[in-house]
Amino acid sequence: MSTVTPHDPDNQKNSVKEDEINRFNAIASEWWNRTGPMSPLHEMNALRVEWIQQFLKSYPLDPNRPILDIGCGVGIASEGLASLGYNILGVDAGKEVIQAAQHHLDTIPLPPKSGHITYRVGTIEALVEEKQQYQVITALELLEHVNDPEQFVQNISALLTDNGIAFLSTINRNIPSFLFAKVGAEYLTRKLPIGTHSWKQFITPAELGKMAHHAGLRVVDMAGLAMRPNGWKISQNVKINYMVCLSKI
Repeated sequence: MSTVTPHDPDNQKNSVKEDEINRFNAIASEWWNRTGPMSPLHEMNALRVEWIQQFLKSYPLDPNRPILDIGCGVGIASEGLASLGYNILGVDAGKEVIQAAQHHLDTIPLPPKSGHITYRVGTIEALVEEKQQYQVITALELLEHVNDPEQFVQNISALLTDNGIAFLSTINRNIPSFLFAKVGAEYLTRKLPIGTHSWKQFITPAELGKMAHHAGLRVVDMAGLAMRPNGWKISQNVKINYMVCLSKI
């Protein structure tokens, strides 16, 4: 089952830059192509979901509260989590992106016993203004695209219930990440469209840890995602792509 809830974000301060929204909207129809411009997301998605699931298996999740997947894009992670039985609210500021997410869900139904997904066009600020609360929030490959990462983390904290947990993934800022995630992915291998990332927007683990602390969040765990000859692997190496689990203190 699936639902799209319309929401007009025009009157909200948008956490995602307008040019970013336009860029991702422009390729919304290509996101589900596993060999297309978003192929890295498909390649790493099973690992991201597996890493999140190891925490959720022992977490007392209220079945009446969906997991919030903020910046859900076309629902790659949302569908991965829903296939494990979790109910998901996928929110993204891109209208065309959300339409593509809903179209894929309607066209290729989830496996039996999957959770329910609701998609909504909107922003994290709108959810905070509505005083919504979630036990679990995911924000994957998003932090490097927002206007104010520190405020974004503050908003995640505002949306979390006490003892709630959040999962973020982003890209470190250093020479290896510039060479691999920017030059390599966009210009050499053309794994990503040129302009997908701005290296200056990348965030170091130390910076993210400080943002979390200021927002009243505790770092529970951190892991790297490393590209190997036979595919992506979860690693202790956080030099490039990394994931972090945060808990509301």
